[in-house]
Amino acid sequence: MPGTRRLPTRHELAMWREFIEATELLRTAVATRLQDDAGLSMGDYTVLLALTEAPERRYRSSDLATAVGWERSRLSHHLGRMERRGLIRREHCTADSRGSEIVLEPAGDQAFHAATAPHLRAIRELFVSALTPEQVAAAGEVAAALRRHLG
Repeated sequence: MPGTRRLPTRHELAMWREFIEATELLRTAVATRLQDDAGLSMGDYTVLLALTEAPERRYRSSDLATAVGWERSRLSHHLGRMERRGLIRREHCTADSRGSEIVLEPAGDQAFHAATAPHLRAIRELFVSALTPEQVAAAGEVAAALRRHLG
């Protein structure tokens, strides 16, 4: 009947569960390695990566939230923890008195660079090496399709 909602099949649900469980295991393993190897959380690394790629290594806080895909409140709490550790600093934004700019501190830059090689090795060992080149390409296609679909 037209307009009838079609639910996932058993096979589709099994693939969904496999996908979710595998990606969660992978995320946890990569995050654990990053914490053990470099003392950074995935959130720390995500923020530091965005700041290293930003012009002048600074971002308006609202733009940083968009860049990392986080809600502003989550980012604000995380930035507070990073600031206390000396990885970043917040400055008042001259262009917008209500906003602030997040600036990468030398300690944050050093932490990011020290973490990068071990983090990339973990990605190689835990993700790339587990798959054939064709599977890596297919995983990229699946991820890109999901991003497009979800906007």
